[in-house]
Amino acid sequence: MTHPCPGCGGTLLFDPADQKLRCPSCGHAQDIVGAEGRAVVEQDLQAATATLRSGAADRVSQRIEGEKEVVCQSCGGRTTFTGSLTSTRCPYCATPIQREDVHEAPDRLAVDGVLPFQIDEKRAKAAIDDWIGSRWLAPREFKRYHQKGSFASVYAAYFTYDADAHTRYTGKRGENRTVTVGSGDNRRTETRTDWHRVSGHVRDQFDDLTVLANEGFDPDHVHDLEPWPTQSAQPFSADFLAGHLCRTYDNDVGECFTEAQSRMKGTIEQSVRRDIGGDKQQVDDLDTDFRDLTFKHLLLPMWLLTVNYGGKAFQTFINGATGEVHGDYPWSKAKIAAIVVAALVVIAILIAVFAG
Repeated sequence: MTHPCPGCGGTLLFDPADQKLRCPSCGHAQDIVGAEGRAVVEQDLQAATATLRSGAADRVSQRIEGEKEVVCQSCGGRTTFTGSLTSTRCPYCATPIQREDVHEAPDRLAVDGVLPFQIDEKRAKAAIDDWIGSRWLAPREFKRYHQKGSFASVYAAYFTYDADAHTRYTGKRGENRTVTVGSGDNRRTETRTDWHRVSGHVRDQFDDLTVLANEGFDPDHVHDLEPWPTQSAQPFSADFLAGHLCRTYDNDVGECFTEAQSRMKGTIEQSVRRDIGGDKQQVDDLDTDFRDLTFKHLLLPMWLLTVNYGGKAFQTFINGATGEVHGDYPWSKAKIAAIVVAALVVIAILIAVFAG
């Protein structure tokens, strides 16, 4: 699928600056089709996972297998899609191409919404320049990423989860007290803790807890891009993807919920410790009932810089909605050596001054 311009026959691209499809050749702009007046609807998680377990609609196998060849409507060139990539550019004429059979396939969970790019390429490059420029230990070659790296916009697949969690707990509350012990020169104060058994109930509500459903991205740096403004997500339209890479999910909604639950449990334990109170807390048992479990399958925007340096790939991510930047970079051995030498010189000077 491509998006031909009705004015000049060129290719329309989604423009983050004005949230419209725009032709880079003649400037023609048009609104996104089907996005207005609709809401992104939450889906029932238990029903979806039951469907996955039963294998209904062949959803028991969620990963994309094999290859798919797509013919470019502009030049006739053939592009091969592999893995979870669903949108790319024609290698012959650079026309954006979308693979429609994945997001619309009956054996895949449908995309519920898209968080459109708010950060355009100009702003993204400025953000990455500032980020790399502030990494003063990075080697000079790494900072020339424009010539050596790959910089692309990509929609990553996410599942978001809502839950109403009711937890009953048992544990102990510790109350500190200060006592004086010893005598004479050995007289001192010590802190001792009195423990009391407690039990209670806490309630935690989770809204749009986001979990990345793609592999191949550094999970820690991607997690640092949060929070995502998911409340601004629009109902799915392929128009938002025009001109940007896009991936479908590698891990399904049930697999991602395992990570979501782990993060929820961390929040729940914090709530329990606050409820226990005192100076110290010991949590012995948690029994959580997750109610009203729902999810959304969203496409969230990132700018991804990949630079190969010293035989290793370094990834830097920009949140395509907020501009938040996180990533990896190599350290320059020459710069580190210079710092060490400078520190040794300073130490030598100080020794000479105080010795004299």
